[in-house]
Amino acid sequence: MGIPDYQALMLPLLKRTGDGQEHSFPSLVEELAADFNLTDSERRELLPSSGQVVFNNRVGWARTYMKKAGLLLAPRRGVVQITERGLQVLKDNPKRVDNKVLRGFPEFLEFQDSKTADPKPEPESAVAEQLDPQESIEAGYHRIHKQLSTELLTRIKGCSPEFFERLVVELLLKMGYGGSRRDAGKAIGKSGDGGIDGVIKQDKLGLDVVYLQAKRWNDGQVGRQEIQAFVGALHGQKARKGVFITTSGFSKPARDYVRDIPDKVILIDGRELADLMIEHGLGVSIVASYEIKNMDSDYFTEE
Repeated sequence: MGIPDYQALMLPLLKRTGDGQEHSFPSLVEELAADFNLTDSERRELLPSSGQVVFNNRVGWARTYMKKAGLLLAPRRGVVQITERGLQVLKDNPKRVDNKVLRGFPEFLEFQDSKTADPKPEPESAVAEQLDPQESIEAGYHRIHKQLSTELLTRIKGCSPEFFERLVVELLLKMGYGGSRRDAGKAIGKSGDGGIDGVIKQDKLGLDVVYLQAKRWNDGQVGRQEIQAFVGALHGQKARKGVFITTSGFSKPARDYVRDIPDKVILIDGRELADLMIEHGLGVSIVASYEIKNMDSDYFTEE
């Protein structure tokens, strides 16, 4: 069944408060989780950016929207209670309570900053309607991230192999590996390097090193044979650690091979490379930054 969206939680939440009594919000969350037969993994699922529990977050938005519509109230922190309006909605025995129903109340339209009390707003996509506001922001963020990742990968594939090798070293330095660009660049472009495109210190003291292989491929996949050759090159350097980065992908036999060998070899494909560049600020710049804030209820507590 999966985790219900926040609108699907509105009517069940309203029914759970239908006795008119005050209810603890955490207890309502647990009761609703049981109503929807959520698994342990579904109950633990987190929003990627904020680390909040997805289900708790959705119940919270269902509560907030119904409070704005006057169906619920919060007599004190962490407590939910149904209102007379909410009881009337339940008395009408609706099959569903969602944003369309809530738009029938002027307080909710005001909450949405509507210019008119017209209950028929501009149509929204079915997918967008299922997302609560925070999830909508996250969905937009991930669309932008995916587009940027695709653009980065296209640009990288158009660069020279030498530039790509330098990019790989720059990325590992950005990721916190030790040494310097000068140290790392010593092995780049050397003839007869035995399949090694770069060497970078694992720590600032150089107690251990990581060997790099960079393949700027537009098509196809790096296969097991190429990975075996890289591992052989590592052994030639008496090394056991390596990172193989490509702009394309890796075949299943190649990934199976590195999983089964004692050497520590990390494979990074084109999509992972672009994502790491975004994460560590390489080849990208910040256009805008947004903070999401919650009200600090403790601030308003009068002792």
